[in-house]
Amino acid sequence: MTMDHGLLLVFLSAAVLAGLASASPFLSDSVFQGSVGSTGRSLLQAKKSCPVSFEFQNYTIITSKCKGPKFPAKECCDSFKEFACPFAEYINDESNDCASTMFSYINLYGKYPPGLFANECREGKLGLSCEGVAQKDITANAGQRVQNSLLAFILLTIGLAALWFH
Repeated sequence: MTMDHGLLLVFLSAAVLAGLASASPFLSDSVFQGSVGSTGRSLLQAKKSCPVSFEFQNYTIITSKCKGPKFPAKECCDSFKEFACPFAEYINDESNDCASTMFSYINLYGKYPPGLFANECREGKLGLSCEGVAQKDITANAGQRVQNSLLAFILLTIGLAALWFH
């Protein structure tokens, strides 16, 4: 049972790169569904808790620029993207409650009317583009990035061990 070492190395490299390149440069339109409200049942669709602690984030990015009573669309949407884009990987993941948690805190601190960002911030069918928005290095509570890095490390270690003992 011989395996080509080059093929194994290519496979492992592809797996590592796939894990590291899974982030999207867009905020999906589906993130706004949590801010507008839901009309369907979700009893059997329990979501995981969000790995990002939105409770302790700095909301002045939004609250200092997006002010009522007129809530100017450009200022509100630009500040929303500045705040939300660094968390795009987490709030676009529909298996967790990050989007609804984030909007709860945004509305708590900014006292915004329901659906303000969903109604005002539209860019295209992919959602809001995060291109050109300065990214911050964030750390999730549950260690999603650490988990991805650990998986890549384990795969690489197993691959190198297989090459070594082959």
